[in-house]
Amino acid sequence: MPRAGLNAQIVVREAARLVDEVGYHRLTLAALANRLGVALPSLYKHIKGAEALAQQLSTLATAEIAEEMTTAAAGRSGEDALRAAAAAYRSYARRHPGRYPATQRVPDPADPAHLAAGERAVGVVYAILRGYGIDGDAAVDGVRMFRAAVHGFVSLEAAGDFGLPRELDSSFDQMIAALGVAFRSWPAPGPA
Repeated sequence: MPRAGLNAQIVVREAARLVDEVGYHRLTLAALANRLGVALPSLYKHIKGAEALAQQLSTLATAEIAEEMTTAAAGRSGEDALRAAAAAYRSYARRHPGRYPATQRVPDPADPAHLAAGERAVGVVYAILRGYGIDGDAAVDGVRMFRAAVHGFVSLEAAGDFGLPRELDSSFDQMIAALGVAFRSWPAPGPA
């Protein structure tokens, strides 16, 4: 019999807290069951397995980072919106070092909640790019550029891989300013 009050949402939320403590790649169903005070077989009443848990954790984390980026960029435009969204992204990665890697999972087309969370996350960046006059296929390139830059920075920062003697906030600010310059000078689309 499942533990009273335990459900899939509680299991995923507790998994999110656990990965922030132990790291995304160190999450096991056994550790989660122990944390929840249930036997491992009991956990399967709420979650289908490790892959299903990873999927649901990704959905949760993607929705969270999308919400933070959306809130930060709301009412802003141009470089102000770009800076706010990037800062929210970085802040989320710093506060949730275990959850953040889950945001990098490609949404499962069979999971409407995950798709919606992913669309909302990239939608923030698409909206910012529209403010720069970038849309269509060029916007896809811009979203990829934003993600590669900001994800690369926060991943290197989390791993402690910046060894040069310069304050990281200054480097992050310069990177976002450079993205703003790139987006302001985005080449017009060529002939079709």
